[in-house]
Amino acid sequence: MKASAFVYPWDVNGDRAAPARIAGLGVGQVTLAAAYHSTRALTPRHPRHRIVTAEYAAVLYPPGGRWAGRGLRPYPAGRWAPGNAYGEAARALAGAGLEVHTWVVLAHNSRLGAEHPDTSVVNAYGDHYPWAPCVAQPATRAYLTDLAAEAAVRSGAHGTELESLGWYGLQHLHAHDKTAGVGLGDAGQYLMSLCFCPSCRTGYGEQGLDANALAAAVREALEPLWRGAAADEGWPTVGKLLGEDTAAATRAWRDGTARTLQEEAVAAVRAAAPPGFQVLLHADPVPYHCGANAGVDPAHILSVADGVVVPCTGGTALLEPFAARAGRGTVLAANLTVVSGMGGSPGTLAADAARARAAGATELRLYHAGLASDADLAAVRAALSAR
Repeated sequence: MKASAFVYPWDVNGDRAAPARIAGLGVGQVTLAAAYHSTRALTPRHPRHRIVTAEYAAVLYPPGGRWAGRGLRPYPAGRWAPGNAYGEAARALAGAGLEVHTWVVLAHNSRLGAEHPDTSVVNAYGDHYPWAPCVAQPATRAYLTDLAAEAAVRSGAHGTELESLGWYGLQHLHAHDKTAGVGLGDAGQYLMSLCFCPSCRTGYGEQGLDANALAAAVREALEPLWRGAAADEGWPTVGKLLGEDTAAATRAWRDGTARTLQEEAVAAVRAAAPPGFQVLLHADPVPYHCGANAGVDPAHILSVADGVVVPCTGGTALLEPFAARAGRGTVLAANLTVVSGMGGSPGTLAADAARARAAGATELRLYHAGLASDADLAAVRAALSAR
């Protein structure tokens, strides 16, 4: 089973040993960040640094001329990934015999929301989520579609993996995050992720809903949770809280919005790419879920993209709905964390990979070759060599 390791350009650039070390894990591919959100990352083996702070969401190459004169455009990286950092790393990794695919983060950008607050998701209380661009807004959709095409199709890349291509909501791995004091459950997370920007208000109206009345209903439904009521899980609870028809109307607006964006972005990538270029989405098979792994309908997304990358560190439950809809040639990549300090289990990688294969996985993704300790990487090498 083909395996690919996630890598940042700063894991490679300035470290001559990095490409051979990554190839020596037994992977045939790397998924290399070309557009990425802000982060603070450990580099435990780099000869020049141990911590890299990416201060804002940026492209890790010089953005092209298509952005001239546009209000929404990607930000070039600062000192953490200067110049064409992606291209430099890609060439070094390809020189070690690795097939390079791009890793592109889309609807997750705190700087965009800070500088253009009208682009952000706005919850039922009027709070803006600057990390979460509203994917219903025409200008934002145009920005995301063009960014997908440009960042995905870099010189020498054989394919791409598109992350955050859908709704982003309340949940956000954010600096000094202090939002876990109240357990919201799936239902509460959905309600707190409903957007009430002008575009979404119009969209709800097209579904027969009054946006002001909907916002009031959302606030009323959430009130018991703020007082400490137990959070029920799942979509049925949303229907009970809002009413089945109202809940279904919100889904109709949001699901349709995400689906058309995914179709447009994948089409833009294919139009820019050479023949045979592979397009995968980081995905969750529960359509109303938000986040880096976009909530999708498995049958729909597998008719649009070449496959999906699915989080499987906690088990294969999320993989199975995609496997039930996969056809010949569909890529189902099981994403397994191999960094012990981040909840991964590199010591059980061989067994975890076998379970993923049995559940329908055709490939593996290993998160993350640059962040893992030497001991974690040794466990990965041992597991992959035993396949």
